[in-house]
Amino acid sequence: MKTTSSNNLKLNARIERWPIAGSFAISRGAKTEAVVVVAKVSFGGMTGRGECVPYSRYGETPEATLAALKAAREPLRGGLERQALQALMPTGAARNALDCALLDLGAKIRGERVWNMLGRPAPMACTTAYTISLGTPVVMAAATARAAHRPLLKIKLGGDGDGERIATVRKAAPESELIVDANEAWTAENLEQNLAACAEAGVTLVEQPLPAGRDDALARIKRPVAVCADESVHDRTTLEGLRERYDAINIKLDKTGGLTEALAMADSARALGFEIMVGCMVATSLAMAPAMMLTPQARFVDLDGPLLLKGDREDGLRYDGSLVYPPEAALWG
Repeated sequence: MKTTSSNNLKLNARIERWPIAGSFAISRGAKTEAVVVVAKVSFGGMTGRGECVPYSRYGETPEATLAALKAAREPLRGGLERQALQALMPTGAARNALDCALLDLGAKIRGERVWNMLGRPAPMACTTAYTISLGTPVVMAAATARAAHRPLLKIKLGGDGDGERIATVRKAAPESELIVDANEAWTAENLEQNLAACAEAGVTLVEQPLPAGRDDALARIKRPVAVCADESVHDRTTLEGLRERYDAINIKLDKTGGLTEALAMADSARALGFEIMVGCMVATSLAMAPAMMLTPQARFVDLDGPLLLKGDREDGLRYDGSLVYPPEAALWG
Protein backbone atom coordinates (compact mmCIF):
# COMPACT_ATOMS: atom_id res chain seq x y z
CA MET A 1 0.00 0.00 0.00
CA LYS A 2 1.50 3.28 -1.02
CA THR A 3 1.13 6.17 1.36
CA THR A 4 1.03 8.69 -1.46
CA SER A 5 1.21 8.70 -5.24
CA SER A 6 3.89 11.36 -5.14
CA ASN A 7 6.87 12.34 -3.04
CA ASN A 8 8.06 15.28 -0.97
CA LEU A 9 6.72 14.15 2.38
CA LYS A 10 7.64 16.61 5.14
CA LEU A 11 8.56 15.51 8.65
CA ASN A 12 8.49 17.41 11.92
CA ALA A 13 9.28 15.82 15.25
CA ARG A 14 9.52 16.97 18.83
CA ILE A 15 9.93 15.80 22.42
CA GLU A 16 6.96 16.24 24.75
CA ARG A 17 6.61 15.76 28.51
CA TRP A 18 3.33 14.67 30.11
CA PRO A 19 3.08 14.66 33.94
CA ILE A 20 2.01 11.41 35.59
CA ALA A 21 -0.69 11.47 38.24
CA GLY A 22 1.50 10.78 41.25
CA SER A 23 4.32 8.41 40.35
CA PHE A 24 4.70 5.22 38.34
CA ALA A 25 7.01 2.59 39.83
CA ILE A 26 8.30 -0.74 38.51
CA SER A 27 11.24 -2.92 39.52
CA ARG A 28 13.69 -0.70 37.60
CA GLY A 29 12.64 2.57 39.25
CA ALA A 30 9.97 5.27 39.37
CA LYS A 31 9.10 8.28 37.23
CA THR A 32 6.78 11.26 37.49
CA GLU A 33 6.42 12.15 33.81
CA ALA A 34 6.04 10.43 30.46
CA VAL A 35 8.61 11.63 27.94
CA VAL A 36 7.37 10.96 24.41
CA VAL A 37 8.51 11.84 20.90
CA VAL A 38 5.88 12.82 18.34
CA ALA A 39 6.41 12.56 14.58
CA LYS A 40 4.26 14.51 12.11
CA VAL A 41 4.40 13.70 8.40
CA SER A 42 2.68 16.13 6.04
CA PHE A 43 1.64 15.97 2.39
CA GLY A 44 -0.87 17.98 0.38
CA GLY A 45 -2.22 19.91 3.35
CA MET A 46 -2.78 16.76 5.44
CA THR A 47 -0.74 15.56 8.43
CA GLY A 48 -0.31 12.13 9.98
CA ARG A 49 0.90 11.71 13.55
CA GLY A 50 2.65 9.03 15.54
CA GLU A 51 3.90 8.93 19.13
CA CYS A 52 6.60 6.80 20.71
CA VAL A 53 8.26 6.36 24.11
CA PRO A 54 12.05 5.94 24.01
CA TYR A 55 12.97 3.31 26.60
CA SER A 56 16.28 3.38 28.43
CA ARG A 57 16.02 -0.40 28.99
CA TYR A 58 16.94 -0.72 25.30
CA GLY A 59 19.46 2.11 25.26
CA GLU A 60 17.04 4.65 23.81
CA THR A 61 16.88 8.33 24.74
CA PRO A 62 14.43 11.03 23.61
CA GLU A 63 17.27 12.99 22.04
CA ALA A 64 18.63 10.03 20.05
CA THR A 65 15.11 9.11 18.95
CA LEU A 66 14.51 12.66 17.75
CA ALA A 67 17.81 12.57 15.85
CA ALA A 68 16.87 9.26 14.21
CA LEU A 69 13.58 10.74 13.03
CA LYS A 70 15.26 13.84 11.66
CA ALA A 71 17.68 11.60 9.75
CA ALA A 72 14.67 10.15 7.92
CA ARG A 73 13.69 13.51 6.44
CA GLU A 74 15.69 13.05 3.26
CA PRO A 75 14.28 9.57 2.47
CA LEU A 76 10.80 10.95 3.13
CA ARG A 77 11.33 13.74 0.63
CA GLY A 78 12.01 11.02 -1.91
CA GLY A 79 8.68 9.32 -1.18
CA LEU A 80 9.64 6.77 1.48
CA GLU A 81 6.92 4.15 1.89
CA ARG A 82 6.07 2.11 4.99
CA GLN A 83 7.49 -1.17 3.68
CA ALA A 84 10.81 0.50 2.84
CA LEU A 85 10.84 2.03 6.31
CA GLN A 86 11.13 -1.45 7.82
CA ALA A 87 14.53 -1.84 6.19
CA LEU A 88 15.64 1.77 6.64
CA MET A 89 15.28 1.90 10.44
CA PRO A 90 15.75 -0.75 13.14
CA THR A 91 13.00 -1.86 15.49
CA GLY A 92 12.39 0.60 18.28
CA ALA A 93 10.69 3.80 19.26
CA ALA A 94 11.73 6.05 16.37
CA ARG A 95 10.45 3.68 13.70
CA ASN A 96 7.22 3.25 15.63
CA ALA A 97 6.45 6.98 15.60
CA LEU A 98 7.20 7.29 11.89
CA ASP A 99 5.35 4.11 10.88
CA CYS A 100 2.22 5.21 12.74
CA ALA A 101 2.45 8.71 11.29
CA LEU A 102 2.63 7.29 7.76
CA LEU A 103 -0.37 5.08 8.44
CA ASP A 104 -2.35 8.02 9.78
CA LEU A 105 -1.43 10.11 6.76
CA GLY A 106 -2.26 7.29 4.36
CA ALA A 107 -5.72 6.90 5.88
CA LYS A 108 -6.34 10.64 5.57
CA ILE A 109 -5.23 10.68 1.92
CA ARG A 110 -7.50 7.76 1.08
CA GLY A 111 -10.38 9.12 3.12
CA GLU A 112 -11.00 5.92 5.06
CA ARG A 113 -10.28 4.46 8.46
CA VAL A 114 -6.93 2.75 8.75
CA TRP A 115 -8.38 -0.69 9.50
CA ASN A 116 -10.34 -0.59 6.26
CA MET A 117 -7.24 0.60 4.41
CA LEU A 118 -5.28 -2.39 5.76
CA GLY A 119 -8.10 -4.92 5.39
CA ARG A 120 -8.15 -5.62 9.12
CA PRO A 121 -11.06 -6.10 11.54
CA ALA A 122 -12.32 -2.86 13.04
CA PRO A 123 -11.39 -2.61 16.73
CA MET A 124 -14.25 -2.57 19.19
CA ALA A 125 -14.55 -1.33 22.75
CA CYS A 126 -12.67 -3.71 25.05
CA THR A 127 -11.55 -4.05 28.65
CA THR A 128 -8.10 -2.73 29.45
CA ALA A 129 -6.00 -3.65 32.44
CA TYR A 130 -5.31 -0.95 35.01
CA THR A 131 -1.82 -0.86 36.52
CA ILE A 132 -0.98 -0.89 40.22
CA SER A 133 2.55 0.43 40.75
CA LEU A 134 5.19 -1.34 42.78
CA GLY A 135 5.31 -0.40 46.46
CA THR A 136 5.09 -1.85 49.94
CA PRO A 137 2.28 -4.35 50.51
CA VAL A 138 0.34 -1.74 52.50
CA VAL A 139 0.66 0.93 49.80
CA MET A 140 -0.21 -1.52 47.02
CA ALA A 141 -3.21 -2.84 48.94
CA ALA A 142 -4.57 0.69 49.37
CA ALA A 143 -4.09 1.46 45.65
CA THR A 144 -5.70 -1.84 44.73
CA ALA A 145 -8.68 -1.21 46.99
CA ARG A 146 -9.33 2.06 45.14
CA ALA A 147 -9.28 0.17 41.84
CA ALA A 148 -11.07 -2.98 42.99
CA HIS A 149 -14.13 -2.11 40.89
CA ARG A 150 -12.06 -2.66 37.75
CA PRO A 151 -12.36 -6.13 36.18
CA LEU A 152 -8.68 -6.48 35.18
CA LEU A 153 -5.70 -5.27 37.22
CA LYS A 154 -2.02 -5.45 36.35
CA ILE A 155 0.15 -5.70 39.45
CA LYS A 156 3.76 -4.56 39.30
CA LEU A 157 6.04 -6.74 41.42
CA GLY A 158 9.74 -6.37 42.10
CA GLY A 159 11.50 -9.26 43.83
CA ASP A 160 11.82 -9.66 47.60
CA GLY A 161 8.45 -9.78 49.34
CA ASP A 162 6.42 -10.39 46.20
CA GLY A 163 4.53 -13.29 47.77
CA GLU A 164 3.23 -10.97 50.48
CA ARG A 165 2.45 -8.26 47.94
CA ILE A 166 0.30 -10.46 45.73
CA ALA A 167 -1.54 -12.05 48.66
CA THR A 168 -2.34 -8.60 50.08
CA VAL A 169 -3.44 -7.31 46.69
CA ARG A 170 -5.76 -10.27 46.18
CA LYS A 171 -7.47 -9.55 49.50
CA ALA A 172 -7.99 -5.93 48.42
CA ALA A 173 -9.54 -6.92 45.07
CA PRO A 174 -11.21 -10.31 45.52
CA GLU A 175 -13.25 -10.11 42.31
CA SER A 176 -10.75 -8.66 39.83
CA GLU A 177 -8.78 -10.74 37.34
CA LEU A 178 -5.09 -10.23 38.11
CA ILE A 179 -2.06 -10.03 35.85
CA VAL A 180 1.37 -9.81 37.46
CA ASP A 181 4.36 -8.06 35.87
CA ALA A 182 7.71 -8.71 37.50
CA ASN A 183 9.74 -6.73 34.91
CA GLU A 184 12.66 -9.23 35.02
CA ALA A 185 13.03 -8.94 38.81
CA TRP A 186 12.77 -12.60 39.83
CA THR A 187 15.59 -15.15 39.88
CA ALA A 188 15.84 -18.83 39.05
CA GLU A 189 16.03 -19.43 42.81
CA ASN A 190 12.74 -17.72 43.75
CA LEU A 191 10.87 -18.37 40.49
CA GLU A 192 8.87 -21.42 41.60
CA GLN A 193 8.05 -19.93 44.99
CA ASN A 194 6.74 -16.72 43.42
CA LEU A 195 4.78 -18.54 40.72
CA ALA A 196 3.20 -20.68 43.45
CA ALA A 197 2.21 -17.55 45.36
CA CYS A 198 0.63 -16.16 42.19
CA ALA A 199 -1.25 -19.41 41.60
CA GLU A 200 -2.49 -19.36 45.20
CA ALA A 201 -3.79 -15.81 44.63
CA GLY A 202 -5.59 -16.83 41.46
CA VAL A 203 -3.37 -14.81 39.12
CA THR A 204 -4.17 -15.42 35.44
CA LEU A 205 -0.86 -14.42 33.85
CA VAL A 206 2.71 -13.55 34.93
CA GLU A 207 4.74 -11.23 32.69
CA GLN A 208 8.50 -11.53 32.27
CA PRO A 209 9.48 -13.02 35.63
CA LEU A 210 13.16 -13.57 34.69
CA PRO A 211 15.64 -11.33 32.88
CA ALA A 212 15.64 -11.57 29.10
CA GLY A 213 18.40 -13.91 27.99
CA ARG A 214 18.45 -15.59 31.40
CA ASP A 215 15.01 -17.20 31.33
CA ASP A 216 15.91 -20.84 30.51
CA ALA A 217 14.54 -21.97 33.89
CA LEU A 218 11.02 -21.38 32.57
CA ALA A 219 11.47 -24.35 30.24
CA ARG A 220 12.60 -26.66 33.05
CA ILE A 221 9.68 -26.28 35.43
CA LYS A 222 5.98 -26.98 35.40
CA ARG A 223 4.41 -23.54 35.24
CA PRO A 224 1.31 -23.30 37.47
CA VAL A 225 0.40 -19.94 35.91
CA ALA A 226 0.64 -18.92 32.26
CA VAL A 227 3.79 -16.86 31.61
CA CYS A 228 4.05 -13.98 29.13
CA ALA A 229 7.21 -12.70 27.44
CA ASP A 230 7.74 -8.94 27.37
CA GLU A 231 11.39 -7.89 27.45
CA SER A 232 12.28 -11.25 25.86
CA VAL A 233 10.23 -10.58 22.71
CA HIS A 234 10.50 -7.73 20.23
CA ASP A 235 9.52 -8.66 16.68
CA ARG A 236 8.82 -11.77 14.60
CA THR A 237 12.46 -12.85 14.59
CA THR A 238 12.38 -13.38 18.36
CA LEU A 239 9.27 -15.58 18.51
CA GLU A 240 10.46 -19.06 17.58
CA GLY A 241 12.96 -19.43 20.43
CA LEU A 242 10.35 -18.68 23.10
CA ARG A 243 7.92 -21.53 22.57
CA GLU A 244 9.16 -23.77 25.40
CA ARG A 245 9.43 -20.94 27.92
CA TYR A 246 6.35 -18.79 27.39
CA ASP A 247 2.62 -19.18 26.83
CA ALA A 248 1.91 -15.63 25.68
CA ILE A 249 3.71 -12.58 24.29
CA ASN A 250 3.29 -8.88 25.00
CA ILE A 251 3.27 -6.87 21.78
CA LYS A 252 4.24 -3.22 22.24
CA LEU A 253 4.61 -0.95 19.25
CA ASP A 254 7.70 0.72 20.69
CA LYS A 255 9.41 -2.69 20.70
CA THR A 256 8.23 -3.87 17.28
CA GLY A 257 9.06 -0.56 15.65
CA GLY A 258 5.50 0.26 14.65
CA LEU A 259 2.10 -1.13 13.80
CA THR A 260 3.22 -2.63 10.47
CA GLU A 261 5.51 -5.14 12.19
CA ALA A 262 3.17 -5.54 15.16
CA LEU A 263 0.29 -6.76 12.99
CA ALA A 264 2.55 -9.23 11.18
CA MET A 265 3.97 -10.36 14.51
CA ALA A 266 0.50 -10.96 15.96
CA ASP A 267 -0.37 -13.16 12.98
CA SER A 268 2.84 -15.16 13.41
CA ALA A 269 2.40 -15.48 17.17
CA ARG A 270 -1.12 -16.82 16.81
CA ALA A 271 0.11 -19.36 14.26
CA LEU A 272 2.75 -20.52 16.76
CA GLY A 273 0.15 -20.98 19.49
CA PHE A 274 0.95 -17.96 21.67
CA GLU A 275 -1.75 -15.95 23.34
CA ILE A 276 -1.40 -12.22 22.80
CA MET A 277 -1.28 -9.28 25.13
CA VAL A 278 -1.32 -5.79 23.66
CA GLY A 279 0.76 -3.57 25.90
CA CYS A 280 1.95 0.00 26.14
CA MET A 281 4.33 2.38 27.81
CA VAL A 282 2.98 5.28 29.87
CA ALA A 283 2.00 7.71 27.12
CA THR A 284 -0.92 9.65 25.66
CA SER A 285 -3.85 8.40 23.61
CA LEU A 286 -1.90 9.07 20.42
CA ALA A 287 0.40 6.16 21.33
CA MET A 288 -2.49 3.90 22.36
CA ALA A 289 -4.62 4.49 19.24
CA PRO A 290 -2.59 2.40 16.74
CA ALA A 291 -2.29 -0.42 19.31
CA MET A 292 -6.11 -0.68 19.33
CA MET A 293 -5.71 -2.31 15.90
CA LEU A 294 -4.27 -5.37 17.66
CA THR A 295 -7.08 -5.82 20.15
CA PRO A 296 -9.25 -8.13 17.97
CA GLN A 297 -6.50 -10.76 18.27
CA ALA A 298 -5.62 -10.17 21.92
CA ARG A 299 -6.54 -12.19 24.98
CA PHE A 300 -5.27 -9.37 27.23
CA VAL A 301 -5.37 -5.62 26.55
CA ASP A 302 -3.15 -3.31 28.60
CA LEU A 303 -3.66 0.16 27.14
CA ASP A 304 -4.14 2.24 30.27
CA GLY A 305 -1.32 4.73 29.65
CA PRO A 306 -3.53 7.84 29.48
CA LEU A 307 -5.34 6.83 32.69
CA LEU A 308 -2.03 7.19 34.54
CA LEU A 309 -1.42 10.76 33.32
CA LYS A 310 -2.64 14.02 34.84
CA GLY A 311 -4.08 14.97 31.45
CA ASP A 312 -4.42 13.57 27.93
CA ARG A 313 -4.52 14.95 24.40
CA GLU A 314 -7.50 16.69 22.90
CA ASP A 315 -9.68 14.10 21.11
CA GLY A 316 -8.04 11.37 23.21
CA LEU A 317 -9.36 7.84 23.50
CA ARG A 318 -12.65 7.43 25.29
CA TYR A 319 -12.39 5.47 28.54
CA ASP A 320 -15.57 4.41 30.30
CA GLY A 321 -14.35 2.79 33.49
CA SER A 322 -12.09 0.03 32.19
CA LEU A 323 -13.62 0.02 28.71
CA VAL A 324 -11.45 1.67 26.07
CA TYR A 325 -12.98 2.64 22.73
CA PRO A 326 -11.37 2.80 19.27
CA PRO A 327 -9.87 6.16 18.26
CA GLU A 328 -11.90 8.79 16.48
CA ALA A 329 -10.41 9.97 13.19
CA ALA A 330 -9.53 13.31 14.80
CA LEU A 331 -6.97 11.52 16.98
CA TRP A 332 -5.48 8.94 14.61
CA GLY A 333 -6.25 6.61 11.75
